[in-house]
Amino acid sequence: MIRAYKFLLRPTARQAAALGEMLRDHCSLYNGALQERRDAYRHTSKTSVEYKDQSAQLKEVRAFDPERQGRWSFSSQQATLRRLDKAFQAFFRRVKAGRTPGYPRFKGVGHFDTVTFPRDGDGCRWDSTPHDTQTRVRLQGVGHVRVHQHRPVQGHVKTISVKREGNRWYVVLACDEVSVEELPPTGAIVGIDMGVVHFLTTSDGEHVGNPRFLQAMADELAGAQRHLATFPKRTRQRTKTHRAAARKVAKLHGKIRRQRADFHHKTARTLVRDHDVIAHERLNIAGMVKSPAPKPDPDRPGGFLPNSAAAKAGLNRSILDAGWAQFLGILANKAESAGRLVVPVDARNTSRTCPECGHVAKGSRVTQAKFACTACGFTANADHVGATNVLTRAGLVLCAAA
Repeated sequence: MIRAYKFLLRPTARQAAALGEMLRDHCSLYNGALQERRDAYRHTSKTSVEYKDQSAQLKEVRAFDPERQGRWSFSSQQATLRRLDKAFQAFFRRVKAGRTPGYPRFKGVGHFDTVTFPRDGDGCRWDSTPHDTQTRVRLQGVGHVRVHQHRPVQGHVKTISVKREGNRWYVVLACDEVSVEELPPTGAIVGIDMGVVHFLTTSDGEHVGNPRFLQAMADELAGAQRHLATFPKRTRQRTKTHRAAARKVAKLHGKIRRQRADFHHKTARTLVRDHDVIAHERLNIAGMVKSPAPKPDPDRPGGFLPNSAAAKAGLNRSILDAGWAQFLGILANKAESAGRLVVPVDARNTSRTCPECGHVAKGSRVTQAKFACTACGFTANADHVGATNVLTRAGLVLCAAA
């Protein structure tokens, strides 16, 4: 199986400056290649420029600008051009499908944060000083950068990526031939129901609290964003105070993101460790957080009726703060690595179906927390009922598959 490892880099001041220059030059290469494609298509000949054409020009570009483009790995620059080519392929695919095209845009230096080296040993070398007790990664043009390796790397390192998040630098390793470390069987099967009051509820009746990391830091984040809003959005050069305000907002968002990911990893690990089969709802999260459509007022031309947009915005914020999509992705990855089975089931009416008599009614969901069947009178916690129905549907799916 393929697995990715992400480690924190601890560069020196000079190495951090070189890493920033590497991102800047790769961003310049990306934008230059994009501009070439735009100009070629706008020409009367409607010439189409592809990846192979731009990759063939790299040698001339590096010879013309040896102090910048010539410093970095040739293969990493090819990966940057390939990244642009994938963006255009996705654009044409959306055009053919009749979806919103989304033409590739130019990248600002602050939004271009990753450089990929397609092969270990070509412009980069993982564990470049094996005789040293401290793990280091060698990057062409940067040097041997110290790595905070908090766990061993398994398998064969294929690609190496350097990523910037705020003022932190990370190295991401993509490894293949990673062996599956199967956990001993437990004989347990569980269904989970995702929520915002409780992060999840199991079919055993256990509730996992929702930490609400964004809400916990809302006041501090709002103050930092208000301070940032006092500066002009579009300016040729930011002042020192402006850069400090932007770093403050990015730092708070990074802390929230790391806290949420840590919580998701720990919760998923507990579920995988204690159960052989884990069932969850197949959620359309993009549709759930979609803003309500405006309702024109027939009696008032140009006016609109109330559509509960403010209340829906609060619910959307709570769903996104919980991070269901990230958690379910982490759960699936950990289950695959441990030899466990994750079963997504249809989410329709899981909280409206009585687990005792099977009656389905909207009125059975009395409140957010209470379920009372209108047919047989069965009462229970609504989230527990949803998790129980998820487990029942997972059993039907497994029986059908068998």
